[in-house]
Amino acid sequence: MTYHPVAVTHVGMTVTDIAAATNWYTEAFGCRHIIGPLHVKNDGSQIGRVFKGIFGERFEEGYVSHLATANGVGIELFQFVIPESQPVEDNFRYWKTGVFHFCLVDPDIEGLARRIAGMGGKQRSEVWTLFEGEPFKAVYCEDPWGNLIEIYSHSTELMYANRDRAA
Repeated sequence: MTYHPVAVTHVGMTVTDIAAATNWYTEAFGCRHIIGPLHVKNDGSQIGRVFKGIFGERFEEGYVSHLATANGVGIELFQFVIPESQPVEDNFRYWKTGVFHFCLVDPDIEGLARRIAGMGGKQRSEVWTLFEGEPFKAVYCEDPWGNLIEIYSHSTELMYANRDRAA
């Protein structure tokens, strides 16, 4: 059977202030605000039943916003009211299974990392050149709610194409 590559449509993240996060992502990254914050309750409505079905018995109420990046990949922000969204003290547990970051592309990663820090986020690492003698750079940052954001200077495809797979 032959399979084709699938597309990434969005990444979902939990925050503790949906309105502030919606504004922050729109301003920090120039995301297009599609819809939200939508107030969702376990009230028998279609969207309420969908959320309850996805998030389980504890879900009673929350908010969701949808944003779009330059290439159409979405950022979906959630704030849960019941149960309440809670910040995580140790948000960089890369050794645990699961998603621990998402990555954006900007040729001026130094400038974007400064903008993130200036808007209440953090620059977590130095800006690293990945391959000696090449322009490919990366840096780890985080938003004000502790979600980890990696920034690449080039697309993943450009950075890793034609590399020795055994290295």
